Formats: sequence, structure tokens, C-alpha cells
Amino acid sequence: MNTKFHLAFKVKDIKNTIKFYHSILGCELGRQTEHWVDFNFFGHQLSAHVSNNMPTLDYCGKVENLKVPIPHFGCILDTNTFKGIEKRLKHHKVDFIIRPQKRYENKKGEHLTMFILDFSNNPIEFKSFENNGNLFK
Repeated sequence: MNTKFHLAFKVKDIKNTIKFYHSILGCELGRQTEHWVDFNFFGHQLSAHVSNNMPTLDYCGKVENLKVPIPHFGCILDTNTFKGIEKRLKHHKVDFIIRPQKRYENKKGEHLTMFILDFSNNPIEFKSFENNGNLFK
């Protein structure tokens, strides 16, 4: 099954959201108004809506020895795309809240991961599995 997801989420403003998702991550810009904007997020639809009520981050997720922010969203990418995004983020001096690293090394589910915050403080995780067949193992 080849399906796409749609995620609507809160952002502080449109200008900085476009800068982050379009200019830094390279996501194609979609429809927009002064209150929301859509992006092609690696084949999926993100809809960023302006809000004055941004949630506080909660690092309640515990994965191996890392505390991860919950909720977060992200994308599973092939290794070349993952490395390309990592390079773009470093070039634009985006701070990693969890630096690029390998998780579950030499085990089922082994993958690369990295976490960042967008300019509205939304946590985003990028992953890349050597074997996508192990995605749910």
C-alpha cells in the first residue's frame, strides 16, 4: 500500500516557517494564505497553521539512553536523502537536539536518527533504515 499522510500543526509565523521548511529543508511550497501554508514534506502533506498558543516541549520519551520530545513528527528517508538533509541542516547552522547517530546498532531496527527543532520549536525526527523491512521489528 502506497499512502500519504497529512499533518496539520502549529507554528509561530508563516515567514520563518517557509524559510525553515522550504529554504532549509528543501520542501516544495504548496498552497498558502497569511494564516497557513502547505509543504510537500518528502511526499507527505504538512499544513502549518499560525497560533499564539504553542505547546511546551515535554522530553518524556525514553529510547535507549536518550530523552526524546513527545509529541514529535518526522520522516523515514533513504540514506542518501538523510545525509543530504543532515548536510543542509549543518550548512544552515540548525542545532540538533539529538545529533545524527546510529541507534540499535547490529540489532533489528538499526537506523540512523537525528532530531531538530523548527523555528517554532516543533520537534522533528529524521530516520533512515539500512533495511526498511525492519521498520516495525
